[in-house]
Amino acid sequence: MKQRVLVVDDDPSVRAAHSRFVERLGYEVETAADGVEALTKLALGIDLVLLDLYMPNMDGFEVATIIRKHPTHSLVPIIIVTGSDKEAWYPRALEVGANDVLAKPINSDELRLRTRWLMELKSSHDKLAESNARLREAVERATANLREALDRATASERRVQHAHLHTIGRLALAAEYKDPAIDGHLLRVGIAAGHLAREAGLPSGTADTLRHAAPMHDVGMIGLPDQIHFKAASLDDAERALVRKHCRIGAALLANLDSPVVQMGATVALRHHERWDGAGYPDGLAGEQIPIEARICSIVDYYDSSTMDRPYRLARPAERVISEMRLESGKRFDPELLDAFLTGLPELERMQRDLPAISSPRP
Repeated sequence: MKQRVLVVDDDPSVRAAHSRFVERLGYEVETAADGVEALTKLALGIDLVLLDLYMPNMDGFEVATIIRKHPTHSLVPIIIVTGSDKEAWYPRALEVGANDVLAKPINSDELRLRTRWLMELKSSHDKLAESNARLREAVERATANLREALDRATASERRVQHAHLHTIGRLALAAEYKDPAIDGHLLRVGIAAGHLAREAGLPSGTADTLRHAAPMHDVGMIGLPDQIHFKAASLDDAERALVRKHCRIGAALLANLDSPVVQMGATVALRHHERWDGAGYPDGLAGEQIPIEARICSIVDYYDSSTMDRPYRLARPAERVISEMRLESGKRFDPELLDAFLTGLPELERMQRDLPAISSPRP
């Protein structure tokens, strides 16, 4: 029976190319478009995983970690494939349990040599584990039905994840619900935060999480009275002190929930008004003491809110806001993140122009 390789990559063209390489080496191929599908398809009897490093939802390191902890599939060989410097990622790959790292584009001779000894290792483990041949034949007969069931399971998992993120999005919109003037702000902040995270080189899974978490940055505003939200004049000292409490209110609302998105949302809610120079609130953190997710949110929130009308002021032109932000580099904002934001701003504006019109649900 041919050994089976699971090719995991979110890019369909790369997935097809890697599949052809594997088939030429005489192996059967299963494919997965992301980490969720990859983990479910392990049950098909996978002998080796060819795993892309950068993918949405879960990156290759996260998938490899889960495989190594699995009671049934922990010995499946894993080769991580990366388009960046493979030597830089090699120690981390070994740390999470991967057997090897290959650089894109894959060299077919290198792939053949690397897979050969890993497949031999896997065969040795399989022979020790096989107690009778009839069980293997039963697995083969059941594979077609199992694949269909796994496809349904993958679709079900995605529906659950979508419902989870949709619920989180509705929670974030609660802060926007009472104020039509900021309609769409949270959606734009989420998209901008995910975009800047990628520009800054964060893993795609982290960037996707931040895209959904960043709209919760002002969820604590729902704990403030309406006169604060709608006051047309500048706030007095007592009102400003009250507004500052929204960071801790938001963090408290999101605390102790078993969700990576909500946990990141709590961090962003608490820390998005901290400043690079330490003059922010609620705790006066400075520099890299401030979580990078909050530093990112601080930049994108400032730009978006400054370029829209508020009860107490009119929107400022984008060019003026950009000039103000440059003056705040190293003071309010992380200088490197601000440079990345301004570099990626034209692409971000194009993305936001292409968005369909989405508003907060209102009766």
